Amino acid sequence: MHKEPPREDACEFAEAFQRITELIEGADTIAISGHTSPDGDALGSVLGLGLALRARYPQKDIAFLLADDAPVPRIYRFLEGAEELAPACRYALSPDLFIAVDCPVLERLADSAEVARRASHVVTFDHHPCRQEFAEVAVRRVNCAATAVLIDKYLAVTGYELTPGLATALLCGIVTDTGRFQYQNADPAAFTVAAHLVSHGADPARIALEVYQSQRIEYLRLESLVMGRIKTVADGRVAYSFARAADLERRHVSQDECDGLVDVVRSVQGVEVCLFLKESQPGCIRGNLRSKGALDVSGVAASFGGGGHAAAAGFTYKGTIEEALERALPQLAELVGADPASICVTL
Repeated sequence: MHKEPPREDACEFAEAFQRITELIEGADTIAISGHTSPDGDALGSVLGLGLALRARYPQKDIAFLLADDAPVPRIYRFLEGAEELAPACRYALSPDLFIAVDCPVLERLADSAEVARRASHVVTFDHHPCRQEFAEVAVRRVNCAATAVLIDKYLAVTGYELTPGLATALLCGIVTDTGRFQYQNADPAAFTVAAHLVSHGADPARIALEVYQSQRIEYLRLESLVMGRIKTVADGRVAYSFARAADLERRHVSQDECDGLVDVVRSVQGVEVCLFLKESQPGCIRGNLRSKGALDVSGVAASFGGGGHAAAAGFTYKGTIEEALERALPQLAELVGADPASICVTL
């Protein structure tokens, strides 16, 4: 049996966990999905929870959904069950239970939002701040390092067995959301759960190899381009860079391969906050924000209709890269204590 590691907050979600278990046991059809443009935590949480449910309830129809009509990001295809992830737009059922993971708002579920609307019951596990709960039962803790930590807690409290593949999926969520335990959210609980998962067969070396040490040469050439474009403002305390849709097309790099590019910008010495902009198609920009210290970048993301955590946030912007920079950089400059009126955008 999956024994709960010692934690002071073991009973924090007792009522929610009991209700979720009742909903799972009463459902014949269950669909699980993470957010659009899924990262390691979203996919690891879907697969970790999904594999556990399938092992305990083999008679139930349990679907692993992708919020987008797109393939699983290449670096996560090694995870057990990844081959069964299917686009939500092709899922025709109205499930008895829909479980959202790592997603604070219904809109971030993209195509999976329609499945959630058709479902009889909706549950969510998440660690992002939210404006309004969309689920019937929510397990949410915003100071949690990753949603995978909450999934592990649920499985532990309810007595699920952990297999190596399941444990590896959850560990992948923790490793990626903490930036390999380098970000400010790498708290004692994250290390405790990671150790617990490794003791049940999770493979950190495989995660490191597949996620961080198996980049295609085409991606590395794009990374070099992004590196060469890095500029700083506010006396070097704010850094930014960008990639245009044509850059990705010319180098044969897919959208899902670009998640790590913001960390290239973040690595500049002396930088306190940074911004990376990726043009997914002309007129549509995805912005990624990072903070190295105590500064909170989520407010900047919120000004664009996005959100996230204090140290990591994101947004989507309809317009050009130049326009996005003109709006975001003065806010970032003000965040670090510089005069926003002094900011001059250069590409």
